[in-house]
This record gives sequence, structure tokens and C-alpha cells, in this order.
Amino acid sequence: MDLDVLGDRLAELTDRLTGNYPFFHPRYAGQMLKPPHPVAVVGYLAAMLINPNNHALDGGPPTAEMEREAVAELAGMFGFDTHLGHLTSGGTIANLEALFVAREIHPGKAVAFSAESHYTHARMCHLLGVATRSVATDRFGRMDPAALNAALATGEIGTVVVTAGTTGLGAIDPVDEAVATAREHGVRVHVDAAYGGFYTLLAGAGAEGLAPEPWHAIAECDSVVVDPHKHGLQPYGCGAVLFRDPSVGRFYRHDSPYTYFTSDELHLGEISLECSRAGAAAAALWLTQQLFPLTPQGLGAVLSANLRAARGWAERVSAAPELTLYQRPQLDIVTYFPTVEHPTMAGIDAASAAVLKAGMAEEDPVFLSTLTAGRSDMLERHPGVGADADSARVLRSVLMKPESEHHLDWLQDRVRTLARAATGS
Repeated sequence: MDLDVLGDRLAELTDRLTGNYPFFHPRYAGQMLKPPHPVAVVGYLAAMLINPNNHALDGGPPTAEMEREAVAELAGMFGFDTHLGHLTSGGTIANLEALFVAREIHPGKAVAFSAESHYTHARMCHLLGVATRSVATDRFGRMDPAALNAALATGEIGTVVVTAGTTGLGAIDPVDEAVATAREHGVRVHVDAAYGGFYTLLAGAGAEGLAPEPWHAIAECDSVVVDPHKHGLQPYGCGAVLFRDPSVGRFYRHDSPYTYFTSDELHLGEISLECSRAGAAAAALWLTQQLFPLTPQGLGAVLSANLRAARGWAERVSAAPELTLYQRPQLDIVTYFPTVEHPTMAGIDAASAAVLKAGMAEEDPVFLSTLTAGRSDMLERHPGVGADADSARVLRSVLMKPESEHHLDWLQDRVRTLARAATGS
């Protein structure tokens, strides 16, 4: 190896990496992005140097054991008395596995999910050759129980997917009502909690907590997905899928003549659609959960700060004449738009886009994101808006860094200034 060439290329690498947005900083209030916790980095790096493969015990006995322990903690967090589960590369593959099992249990039946659910459900169902049904949402972006009941009454659906924290709004579907309705129709329930799952730690946790009913009902569902690389403080990629009934492992059964030879115990690769998986991800999650236990006082304290930040900013937005709150946050996602005189869909869209662009371009930048709201969604929340377009972008901020709580005044001042410039007010 030529060390001079290495030095040059490393210098080029670090220079190019400066092109990233400052995901670590509270002034980045855009997408679901933040760096992993240093504890997770240490755990990942320590195991990565060995490079174990958690597909089989042969590839990493210690990290396979850590994965089982970490996943058992996740199952306990959701109230599963029994479980079968493992880590994945992310929520997309985790949901694919849950939908795969759903197809095997109810072949020929459709999968239903809300109109606000993540787009990967439709994509994964298409991949699996499974029909889909979209269920309408209420004015808060949550699955409408009456619409779900009507869909299930057709007898065409085998599984309903409910979402605990939608990607766009952070909306929490009424899991408890969905479970009751699904059981009446003999339908399975899968929970996509990729984004919001760790917030179950705050279910009913005092004035700062969340209404417990949807979260406690997850324990009665058939499967759940959660992404530790979001609120679990982990690096990408680290998702997890959990089944309440361990017997679904029969659908993964396969024969491999060249692996699974060091132990008669169940290998993680025998309950996964993925083969090679980084044992380092399990080590990082395991170590993090030792330092931040899955309790309201442990990891829950980090999430509480996120909730306070979102609620605090929403209050500031509501009090600011330059800004209009699109919808009150249910988790840590705040949606809003510049206040436009004689507001129209087109006017709100143009003003939001101007704030987004200007915020990133100024010397003192603020990084936001946008959410496209359909005409009916906008008018449901803001009936006074002129319907001169099919959709409008509104501003969206994910406050998943606890440090954001201490930067709300700065964020608010910057966005108010940008909104005034965008609307000429």
C-alpha cells in the first residue's frame, strides 16, 4: 500500500464528506436523521473489527447471543410474553418479513393499511404478489376505525397494518380499536412502529407522556417492527421484526448443507429472509441498551426531551403571526407553513418552498424539510385555504435530537424571519 496515496485519498474523502448537512446539530430540523450515540459507535466499532456475521452461530457466537438478548428486551418493551424475532438492515426489510409471514398464514388474502402509512407496504406487497387495500384516515392522519371496519367486512383482508408513528406526521393509529375490529373479522394485526415504537416507553407516563391505549395494545398484535437506528440511537442499518407467536418460524424453514453445524440451537439465519447480517449492529444495540435501558427513566428520558421540543415549538408556531401550525404534533414531528394573506394551496406551496431553499442557503442556515399535503387533507385542517391546486408543500421538522429542546428560540426566530421574507409580510 502506498501511504502517500492513502493520505491523499483520505484527505479527499474527508473533504467530500463535508458536503453533508449538519445532521448532528439542532439547526438541522429536517428529516429523520441524526448521528448514532457514541456508546453505539464504540460497540459497533469494537465488533466491526472482528466482522462477525450473525446469519449463523458459526459466524459470530457472541454477537448472536447479544442479538437474542437485545431483541428480547425489545419484545419485553412491547409486552410480548413470547416472541420470535431478529435484527434486520432496516424497517423496510423488517416489514417485508412481517408481510411475508402474513401471506403464508392467509394466502390469497389482501393486506390493508392506512392512506398515511409508509409507501413500502404497497411496494413490499407488490413484491410478494399480495393485493392491498387503502384505508382512509381521520383529520389527524390516523386510520379511521369506521373505514377499517367497512374494509374488513368484505372478507377480502387477512392482515391489517397499523402505524405507530407515521413518517409524514408522526400520527399514531388507534391500535387498540384496530385490534378489536380485526379480531371480530379473524384478521391478523401487524404494527409498523419503525419510527415511533420506542415511544411505547412513555405510554401513560404522567403529564409529559402519551395516551396509553394504542401503545399497550401492541402486546395483543401478531407482529411489530421497530427501527433502533431511529430513536434507539443506533447507526444505520438496524431494524427489528418481532412475532408474538414463535411458531411462525416454520415459514422460514430451509436446509443449508454448508452452515448451521456448530450448534443444535436455533440459528438467527433460520428465522430471517436476509442471510449475511452485521454482528456489529447487535453489539452496538446490546451495549446501548446496557447504558440506556428500555424504561421511562432510561431511553424514555431521551424521548421525553423530543416530545417537549415538538410541543414547545408547536406552541411557539401557534403564537407567531408569520407561521401557521398545520397540525398539532402527536410525537416529535412538527408541521407548519408561512402565514399567507388570502391563503391558497399554490401560495402556501410557494412560500414553504421559498423558506426551505433560503434556509439552507443563508450564512446562518437552518435545515428543514417539506411534506406534500393533498387538497382534501389541507382543507380538512384549514378550511379557509383556497383550493387552487391539488396539493401544497408545508414545512416539516423532525425533532428527534434531544438537544433541539434547548434551541427552540433560535429555530423559531430563524424560521419566522424566513417566513416574513417569503411572504413579504
